[in-house]
Amino acid sequence: MKGAVLYGPGDVRYEERPDPTIIEPTDAIIRLAASCVCGSDLWPYRGVGLTGEPTPMGHEYVGIVEEVGAAVRTVKKGQFVVGSFFASDNTCPICSAGYQSRCVDARPMGAEGAQAPYLRVPLADGTLVGTPEQPDADMIPSLLAASDVLGTGWFAAHAADVAPGKTVAVVGDGAVGLLGVLAAKQMGAERIILMSRHEDRQKLGLEFGATDIVTERGDEGVARIKEMTDGLGAHSVIEAVGTQESMMQAIRSTRPGGHVGFVGVTHDVAIPGLEYFFSAVHLHGGPAPVRRFLPDLIDRIWSGSINPGKVFDQTLPLEQVADGYRAMDERRAIKTLLMP
Repeated sequence: MKGAVLYGPGDVRYEERPDPTIIEPTDAIIRLAASCVCGSDLWPYRGVGLTGEPTPMGHEYVGIVEEVGAAVRTVKKGQFVVGSFFASDNTCPICSAGYQSRCVDARPMGAEGAQAPYLRVPLADGTLVGTPEQPDADMIPSLLAASDVLGTGWFAAHAADVAPGKTVAVVGDGAVGLLGVLAAKQMGAERIILMSRHEDRQKLGLEFGATDIVTERGDEGVARIKEMTDGLGAHSVIEAVGTQESMMQAIRSTRPGGHVGFVGVTHDVAIPGLEYFFSAVHLHGGPAPVRRFLPDLIDRIWSGSINPGKVFDQTLPLEQVADGYRAMDERRAIKTLLMP
């Protein structure tokens, strides 16, 4: 088969890769109905954390089970499934506490390379969640969003302790931030402030439930949030970028006793200890335990109560994956859907 392989900064190629096979009895092979480019894929695409070796790309996936290992019990051939960007056994003490992304046997799905027609999924019973039946084509983008960006935005809102009556600020207007807006709306937030400078993203954010837009960043953005909240700051802040500026903007926009849910993959972030000590802000986040939320998210999508697939504003055939990376890197696309 052919799939996406990253060779170096800005160098994604669609080329021959080995067909995935059952390696462990707990594996499943799925035929992908769709995959996509993630904002976190742009870090290595821009040269951050490259290994120096050609690397298969992609960690978001939905599709139909083609084959299962001898030990797989809850997933069957022909079933349409959604999986997390981390494989997990879903039975260890960490999984049982709701943190499947840090399972004692966590497997990063990016190592398998989901920007391809077929994918090996380790720990299939603990990782994959089936849909009630085969979905219509127009539902597939939303189910794909649940695999990462929706689940990550949902975890960010949960970690930020979003609840009815609260004011929520969202730092980051990429797919995760926008779906953090959607999550905050679903969780009953009274006011949702999206920090964004891009008109297309602002429009989608408002559609997902944002009540206000703040275009300022950094200290000016913090001042604007304080001005809008009687000088106190937001109750809950979602940090969906992962830079020093975005993290400090999030913490400083939060009122004492408030919560920051951070899900942007942190790069060179250092939090000043004394400032954080006196902020009295709760800080929680990390790689989202998407598996925890998948059954609920699939139910909401299936019932039509949410349509997170709207976050995909570019659709390309899989062989044009390099164009999708370029479009997202140049901010010409929020998120690129790849069709096999």
